[in-house]
Amino acid sequence: MAETTAPLPRQLYESKAVGQLDRLAISHFDISGFELMRRAGAACLHAVRKRWPLTAHLVVFAGAGNNGGDGYVIAALAKELGITSEVLYLSPPEQLAGDASRAYQMAVDVGAEIRPFVDAAFALRGHQPNTLLVDAMLGTGLSRLVSGDYVHAIRAMNACQAPVLAVDVPSGLNADTGEPFDEAVSAAQTMTFIAIKQGLLTGSALNYTGDLCFDDLGLPEALYSHAQAPVPGVKRIDINSVLGGLSPRPPASHKGKCGHVMVIGGDKGYGGAPLMAAEASLRSGAGLVSVVSRSEHRAGFLARRPELMMHGTEDDDFYFDRLLQRASVLVIGPGLGLGPWGEELLRISLQAALKKSIPVIIDADALTLLARNSANYMSIKKDTWILTPHPGEAARLLNATASNIQLNRFAAIRALQYDWGGSCLLKGSGSLISNAVEPDLIELCSEGNAGMATAGMGDVLTGVIAALLAQGLPPAQALSYAVCIHGEAADLCAGVSGQKGLLATDLLPQIRHLLNVDRVDGFEFETGYV
Repeated sequence: MAETTAPLPRQLYESKAVGQLDRLAISHFDISGFELMRRAGAACLHAVRKRWPLTAHLVVFAGAGNNGGDGYVIAALAKELGITSEVLYLSPPEQLAGDASRAYQMAVDVGAEIRPFVDAAFALRGHQPNTLLVDAMLGTGLSRLVSGDYVHAIRAMNACQAPVLAVDVPSGLNADTGEPFDEAVSAAQTMTFIAIKQGLLTGSALNYTGDLCFDDLGLPEALYSHAQAPVPGVKRIDINSVLGGLSPRPPASHKGKCGHVMVIGGDKGYGGAPLMAAEASLRSGAGLVSVVSRSEHRAGFLARRPELMMHGTEDDDFYFDRLLQRASVLVIGPGLGLGPWGEELLRISLQAALKKSIPVIIDADALTLLARNSANYMSIKKDTWILTPHPGEAARLLNATASNIQLNRFAAIRALQYDWGGSCLLKGSGSLISNAVEPDLIELCSEGNAGMATAGMGDVLTGVIAALLAQGLPPAQALSYAVCIHGEAADLCAGVSGQKGLLATDLLPQIRHLLNVDRVDGFEFETGYV
């Protein structure tokens, strides 16, 4: 994910809930609205001095309301620090009210240049060296497509070579979903306040927020636990929220105590997917890993990873029911295909999982087959299965379109869990998790990077989930842990060699490393987990 100046809070809120916290701070904690505005401006200037210490000139794009008020305060405080500042307003100052009007007067009093935004010609004019643009136009209150001068201002800012600091939320971005209202500011850094808006960490948001920074404006901790405070519906998870929950492996362990994962998939020409899932399970600590695939893949599997037990469906001695009795965790889907071969393996696998009451991970092509036969399979949904769709697969499961899924990923993950049960993962930037244990809570993983947009990443993730299940973690916990470990491993790899060219199997050494360390207060020590 994008870098941050400080650890982000775990609790994420809808924008209306953040507004409630704002009002509660004013009404019950004796902090004025203007004081909050002044603190927000000071936090932005602190971020500017830290990120762009040579900044000599600010151009503030100011809208109406409190977001525009923040902009006027920033301009005023910058002028006091010796940074020249000008404000291009999109709402006439005489129409401002309350704290925003007071902020405007503060900028006037210190001699900041204030004039209307005329047109997009700003983008074409030369600007002074060390200029920073400040987006203080629309904030969190936007609920419709951007129009009028705001469109031109957004385009002007995006066309300009100078970096942009967004105040609270990049203008035009839906703070609840992470998707733009058509046009949105692409910021180099976003400074958000009071609480993290849930949409800033998922979907398309990372294309617009840049580095996400947070400041609580000095509000007391009691605010967030007050009886009238809203309850967050989303929890951010990362590597530090999961490591430490993994128990060390007992000294007298043997492979039979570490579970037996069976990976089922790999139709003709698709042998790589189950191989990657199986190898990831081995590297994540599963005691035994078997693969059921087309017989033609045997030579390649064993050449790559002789520790695997390979069973070919065309072998004379192939007896699927007997093999299934050995497994403690089933993985069905990697490279499975959408033909009769895959359909039959899915049917038998789910029957076996129900009969044995063992966890099953349904991934990739198996999700499409599940959706294709939803009338039959929804009736057998169970709390112990795990579904891991990307937006396209989620769309098929929900009879929607991928674009509709992305428009509101939070609504989509809730619908997935409600319709299909178990633990559900909606992959993508800011992956979302919902489970049967706490169906009202959504987890958002803030690990990972754009280098993960490559073939096989999902197969490796599936293998990690399966291994954690095999070693005794409950489905909901195994899913959360695996997603964070997988994302952190990708971040570690990208930190060494960059994002471009990252392969799914590059993650395996880092995954193994992460499963063998714990983190406490920034220190690492070996756990002996695998």
